[in-house]
Amino acid sequence: MSQTIEVVIAPNGETRVETKGFAGNRCRAASEFIERALGTSTGERLKPEFYQSTQAQQHLQEES
Repeated sequence: MSQTIEVVIAPNGETRVETKGFAGNRCRAASEFIERALGTSTGERLKPEFYQSTQAQQHLQEES
């Protein structure tokens, strides 16, 4: 699975940054520059992948 960062802008101007294909806290490091550029964060929702170790994610990718 490739790693992507998706930025969604709602009609009311609210933005959401969503990472895909990252394991552990690598998503935070990858999207940090975008989040900083967008301004103050109002919340965070962590996906199950955040709690996976990098090795577990790599193993899942190898099986695909």
